[in-house]
Amino acid sequence: MFGRKKKKGDAEATPEEPTVAGNTEAGAEVSAAAASTAEDGHRKGFFSRMRQKLGRKDPWLKVGNLLPGRKIDDEVLEELETNLLMADVGLGVTEQIMSGLHKRVARAELADYDALSAALREEIVRLLEPVSAPLKLPSNVAPFMILMVGVNGAGKTTTAGKLARHFTSQGKRVMMAAGDTFRAAAVDQLKVWGERNQIDVIAQTDGADPAAVVFDAMEAARARKVDVLIADTAGRLHTQGGLMDELAKVKRVVSRHDPVAPHEVMLVLDGGMGQNAVQQARAFHEAIGVTGITITKLDGTARGGTLLAIAGELGLPIRYIGVGEGLEDLGPFDARQYAEALLAVEDGEAD
Repeated sequence: MFGRKKKKGDAEATPEEPTVAGNTEAGAEVSAAAASTAEDGHRKGFFSRMRQKLGRKDPWLKVGNLLPGRKIDDEVLEELETNLLMADVGLGVTEQIMSGLHKRVARAELADYDALSAALREEIVRLLEPVSAPLKLPSNVAPFMILMVGVNGAGKTTTAGKLARHFTSQGKRVMMAAGDTFRAAAVDQLKVWGERNQIDVIAQTDGADPAAVVFDAMEAARARKVDVLIADTAGRLHTQGGLMDELAKVKRVVSRHDPVAPHEVMLVLDGGMGQNAVQQARAFHEAIGVTGITITKLDGTARGGTLLAIAGELGLPIRYIGVGEGLEDLGPFDARQYAEALLAVEDGEAD
């Protein structure tokens, strides 16, 4: 996904984490520069893929379906408002966006099609910038514990594996915990990601107490001087109170090991779920306190509006977005890039 960088040598390295020769200060600087270059390359490539994949949807925000040269009047704005509502943006957020556009029309700022497109882009950026917050690891916390939560099918386990690749590419020592003990396939899936990323996965037998698995992983991560621990959990519906209580138990048990852990409660949402995704986010946040969101599957039937609805209605930080199944198809969320991708006039338009 983000390009893998070899780790610096470590006297405590395990067989799965081989030491690297030439561990000098100069070498570390070169490696850091290479990692930065690779990260820049990934960001540009991800932006191109995002524009292409979002561009395959119905042009719900692309004002290209409003004929160039057409006067920007109430009829045009009503058409645009309908597009927003059909794209799962939600009534409240649609009203926020349209209010800003109507004010610009009143000030005679929207004389033509291009002006409307630019104004719409700025309204979207204004809405999204406060929640655009890619995850940054503090240098004084180790292990930094990420608790992955979400419903079945949202892409939670896959996102955990991609994040593990992301952090290992930055030279971090990463470990994963298979806390989804109710679905054997989830444990196996996480182990496959561990093999791909050459990192340890802490797991127990099927049906084991998820809280115990995550607690053991916390102890192992601390003993092995791991930088990041990513803990998967069982997918559950936000309407299943018993399962939500169990998730809260996992959080309480972890906090006994480290009072400030988990340091990140990352909710993974399917971008194609529309307003149901907003309800999921609200329920999970009330139950356990969500600190960040990753939105996946924006390459499928999703029209992109779910993300705007979550930003406008909940204001929770959006960390990453996914536009495909490939490792390279998960990237940090950037408000302006997302707005530009939504409003791209043609598929494959140059960056």
